[in-house]
Amino acid sequence: MAKSKKVIITCAITGSIHTPSMSPHLPVTAQEIADAAIGAAKAGASIVHLHARDPKDGRPDQSLEAYAPFLKVIKQASDVVVNITTGGAMTMTVEERVKPAASYAPEVASLNMGTMNFGLYPMLERFKDFKHDWEKAYLEGSRAGMFKNTLADIEYILKTCADNGTRFEVECYDIGHLYTLRHFADRGIIKPPFFIQSVFGILGGIGPHYEDVVMMKRTADRLFGDQYHWSVLGAGRNQMPIAAMSLAMGGNVRVGLEDSLWIGPGKLAESNAAQVTKVRQIIEGLGLDVASPDEAREILALKGGDKVNF
Repeated sequence: MAKSKKVIITCAITGSIHTPSMSPHLPVTAQEIADAAIGAAKAGASIVHLHARDPKDGRPDQSLEAYAPFLKVIKQASDVVVNITTGGAMTMTVEERVKPAASYAPEVASLNMGTMNFGLYPMLERFKDFKHDWEKAYLEGSRAGMFKNTLADIEYILKTCADNGTRFEVECYDIGHLYTLRHFADRGIIKPPFFIQSVFGILGGIGPHYEDVVMMKRTADRLFGDQYHWSVLGAGRNQMPIAAMSLAMGGNVRVGLEDSLWIGPGKLAESNAAQVTKVRQIIEGLGLDVASPDEAREILALKGGDKVNF
């Protein structure tokens, strides 16, 4: 099978959506994040998408000091492609959010394409007991808050990282976000090939219905033709069904404990690697092949792991 037809698995290791009390398996410390990323790579992930957390209480942390320990360990232990978030958390400024990507110059960084409602508070119906004071307030705050990604914010992130050679995992939570990407592409501020990550099932974004998935793909095809590679993530219980839809449509997939804590109905995933293994079984069951990190680099035209600042 041609390399361009191989499936890229991204694994989002910890994120900033779930809080430590929700699962004992959610990586928090630098060592846990490094071990989880290396394990996901061994299971078949081409790319690991990384956030950092305060090791004392697990709250999201975009300081350079929080990233440094696990970036070095991952690089020494694996050739996996490292993707650093610029999303951070809803509580952060855009300057805070972009700093790790701007400083460490990874091969890939995430980039959110629009300001939106980002409702985490429904998780309070499932999770009642919290170990840390910040967790409940953080989730409840999403009821009246928003995830701010103005056009000025997006342009700031793109221009701040412009000299790094970093490509972006462009996260699109709705149809309008694809048009925003087209706007910046037309201005020449972001260049192809684009790596579009369509996100389904977040309260405030597009839903997880199969017609939503088809519409996102159809719109991306019309706007970007052969200049992009498509991937999907489904939030929570939508993770594997959305992944299967993408694979049937020729796309790539993202899994990981950032997006879902579960491996099946009512069963927590014990590791990121477990989700990678499960989606790999779907991929190979369809007669498809998983891309290695170097094949992902070739497909996405990445600069190479020797050109990062960590």
